[in-house]
Parts: sequence; structure tokens; C-alpha cells
Amino acid sequence: MNSADDLAMRRALALAAEAAAADEIPVGAVVLDSAGRIVAEGRNTREATHDPTGHAEVNALRAAAAALGSWNLDGHTLVVTLEPCVMCAGAILQSRISRVVFGAWDDKAGAAGSMYDVLRDRRLPYRAEVIGGIAEAPATALLRDFFESRR
Repeated sequence: MNSADDLAMRRALALAAEAAAADEIPVGAVVLDSAGRIVAEGRNTREATHDPTGHAEVNALRAAAAALGSWNLDGHTLVVTLEPCVMCAGAILQSRISRVVFGAWDDKAGAAGSMYDVLRDRRLPYRAEVIGGIAEAPATALLRDFFESRR
């Protein structure tokens, strides 16, 4: 991980906290260009939008594609607070994101190495580099606190 990834993870954690404050599952995501500049961001919005695809990763990918005028995000990095699910992993591969950096592992639904490894599956035509467990403690704490407050 480099300093741009670190700064992006801090921003993603802030977005996750915003999501929690809006009664959304606290996940935040940031897309970086090849120079490490933030080009887009997103957070979970499923409750507010009543959209099952309103995951932070999908929202960030949509914002990046709109900002860049292209669906092809080759050379870009997605930094997200939670290991992507199968749906998000598919969207990541379809967008051609080159690197994925994530915080908390998701042993129940993760698709970047824990439950599945969709992002690095050699049977697929495109793969992404995956770096997991970055800022894992604060990302996990946000999720744990959110769910504990609802029990």
C-alpha cells in the first residue's frame, strides 16, 4: 500500500461513517487514477434509494465512469472499507479496475479472497490485483458498532 491508498482509505472510512449516520450499512469506496488522485467516491445508499445495487463500490464505479466519460477504468484503483461481494466483484471486473484495496474481510459474502475469489479467478477474462486487510481494525469496528447498535 502507498500513501495515496492510505489517504483514500481514510476518505473511504469517512464515507462509511456518513453511511452509518444515514442508517446505511457503513461501507465507503473511493476510485483513484493511476497517479493516486481521487476521481470518484461512493457509499452505501440501498436504504435511501431502495436500490439493491446501491453498494458503495457500485456507486463509486458509476461516479468514476461519469466523471471520466468512460466505463473502462483500467489503470484505476478501488479502495473500499469492506471486501467486495459477488455483485460488486462482477462490477469491478466489468469496469476493468486494475487494483482493489479493501479493509475488513467479509467471511460471509466476500468475493476477493475470503468466501470466493472472483477478482483473481483465472477462468475469467479479466482479473484485478487485490490487497486486503488495510485499515482492517477501524473498518471492522464501524461495521461491528453499526450492527450492535441495531440489536
